[in-house]
Amino acid sequence: MKHVKIMNIRLLLLAILSLCITSCSKKSSSKGGSQATGWKINDKKGGFQYASKFKKQATGPGLVLVEGGTFTMGKVQDDVMHDWNNTPNQQHVMSFYMDETEVTNMMYMEYLDWLKRVFPPDQENYRNIYEGASPDTLVWRNRLGYNETMTNNYLRHPAYAEYPVVGVNWIQATEFAKWRTDRVNEKILEDQRYLKKDAKVTDVTGEKVFSTEAYLASPSTAMGGDSELVLQRGQKSSGKKGSSGAAPAAGGTNTQGNSPKNVYAQRTSGLILPDYRLPTEAEWEYAAAADVGQREYNIYKGQKKYPWSGSYTRSGKRQVKGDQLANFKQGKGDYGGIAGWSDDGADITNKVKSYPPNDFGLYDMAGNVAEWVADVYRPIVDDEANDFNYYRGNIYMKNKIGEDGKVELVTAETQKFDTLPNGKIVARNFPGEIAQVPVDENETYLRQNFDKSDNRNYRDGDKQSSRYFKFGTSEEGDEKGNLKDNQRMYDSPKHNVSVDSLGTMIRKYDKSNKRTTLVNDDVRVYKGGSWRDRAYWLDPAQRRYFPQDMATDYIGFRCAMSRVGPKADKKKSARNKR
Repeated sequence: MKHVKIMNIRLLLLAILSLCITSCSKKSSSKGGSQATGWKINDKKGGFQYASKFKKQATGPGLVLVEGGTFTMGKVQDDVMHDWNNTPNQQHVMSFYMDETEVTNMMYMEYLDWLKRVFPPDQENYRNIYEGASPDTLVWRNRLGYNETMTNNYLRHPAYAEYPVVGVNWIQATEFAKWRTDRVNEKILEDQRYLKKDAKVTDVTGEKVFSTEAYLASPSTAMGGDSELVLQRGQKSSGKKGSSGAAPAAGGTNTQGNSPKNVYAQRTSGLILPDYRLPTEAEWEYAAAADVGQREYNIYKGQKKYPWSGSYTRSGKRQVKGDQLANFKQGKGDYGGIAGWSDDGADITNKVKSYPPNDFGLYDMAGNVAEWVADVYRPIVDDEANDFNYYRGNIYMKNKIGEDGKVELVTAETQKFDTLPNGKIVARNFPGEIAQVPVDENETYLRQNFDKSDNRNYRDGDKQSSRYFKFGTSEEGDEKGNLKDNQRMYDSPKHNVSVDSLGTMIRKYDKSNKRTTLVNDDVRVYKGGSWRDRAYWLDPAQRRYFPQDMATDYIGFRCAMSRVGPKADKKKSARNKR
């Protein structure tokens, strides 16, 4: 009996010793020991620094998370227009963020105000920047209609502040998204004391503009190289709720004692948010349909006809029964219904959030205004080539490197402007940004996934996809690989504008009657029905196109942002729950 007790005591001591070793090992590991080398990570004396306290991507202003998944893209019901451009195909999109509402007049006015303060239009170098970004308010005019009230008031009057902005072409929408990226990241770095407090208001000029990519590439030369504005010292995260939890020293160098020195924020810091951008067509359609609201176990209970459940445009809920769920054209000469109860509440557009959100929490994914998406239009979605994060429109660029071996920043003197076919002059880039050039053989040689910079017409209109293409013959086109006009798959009109030596604009119209289509590499998809559209166009699968340099009174936009890290924030739950 005594022997048994001794054995039990020995076993107990061994268990305690083993527990202590395991605990000490875990404690040692938790101090930042590398699994690769055993070296200490984030050592105050130096060495490898990493954002080990990073938790998750912060949600940018105005955004909501859309958890990705698979869905049937395209129409599965009627196609009364016989477009045959939205045949069903299975696609998968990664999780991403999308604006809760369409970009409003107030949001766009903030952009215009910033441009006017930083790049004064009365200065010769900047005179086309503000004008090029301004919406076309003349889109409201109609030859046989009196709409001057909207022409003069819709963009700027506070009565329309929360209404979706219109008169913005695709190019202007993408430039707004780039500007928004820089302003949001500028505030984040200011809050973390990487940038001088309030410099974004008190010190910003055309020569001292914050650019996210320029800061990441060469922080010491960002914002005009002003060391008073771009700080070399971070501050540890406060740990407050909503903080990304990134240690400011992550990715930095030369730390001594308890204070990180000579530290700039980098991608490894986890502070910088991905770009705001236009959503892809697949993302927009997936987010608008919100089939997650009909999910049961691992299937969707049918595909919605509208962003809401059911086959009708009116609500069936007892409290609001009969109310329209969106504003749209209900019939010829009927843009809202009879005044009173059955009215949809809007003659034209309406204040955002006036109608219930869909199952992702997104407002106005049908009605109000149609929305630009990123894609170049083609009549088909080539799911044979790709069924993951589908997008047609990639033009791969890279940073321009100067003769000194460093990235070249755009200045007021080197800034580029484009004259669009309709005569409007828009800025191609802004001072303070990194100059961009197309990728070349250095990036494409022997690659299998891409072989050139411009991929807009891949497998659908390029030389290789044309029926005239013959491998190994001289009939592949001219010395530059270009096909003749009558051999192109998409033979669209080629209008052009030039400016003579006196500054007079010369418009060159393509009057050829032999053109076979209006589709080209500069037409973009827009999605969703608007206040001008019948209910048929409210279906998220509907797709139409419009020239990227033209604007209307019924197309607006909203921004998206890619998600980095886990697909979702919450653990998976049972049926009919997200």
